[in-house]
Amino acid sequence: MILVNYVNTTDTALNVIRLYCVDRSKDSSSSRDYTSIDSNVGGWGDWGIIQWCSSGYLTSFQLKVESSQGSGDDTAANNIKFKCSGGDVLEGSRPIWSQWGDWGDWSDWSPTCEGKGICGIKTLVEGWQRSGDDTALNDGHMFCCD
Repeated sequence: MILVNYVNTTDTALNVIRLYCVDRSKDSSSSRDYTSIDSNVGGWGDWGIIQWCSSGYLTSFQLKVESSQGSGDDTAANNIKFKCSGGDVLEGSRPIWSQWGDWGDWSDWSPTCEGKGICGIKTLVEGWQRSGDDTALNDGHMFCCD
């Protein structure tokens, strides 16, 4: 799940990435048993929907990043995709676009967590700039665990 802002005086796009960790052995008909971890949190936006791998676990990711716009309004990281070990590809539920087209380009896929899943996250988040342009989430790294 991602927190996205793009309807403000400055477009910050991705503000936080939240990963949900599920113990599939505790599957119940009423709800899933899970814990969650968040990256550093930017200060703006609304949460997108939670997406789950239909089977397996997250193994790789890629960020969509807008390069510096100079004196224009930057978004930096503005969407994310994850590959699941079962074959699904999950994409952020609130993609950033404008009347001028998509903002940014997709990075290469991260190295795959072979036989392991993504279990940790570290992000670079720009703080509030007061009178400057706010971008929020700028970069991310994921960690693999057994």
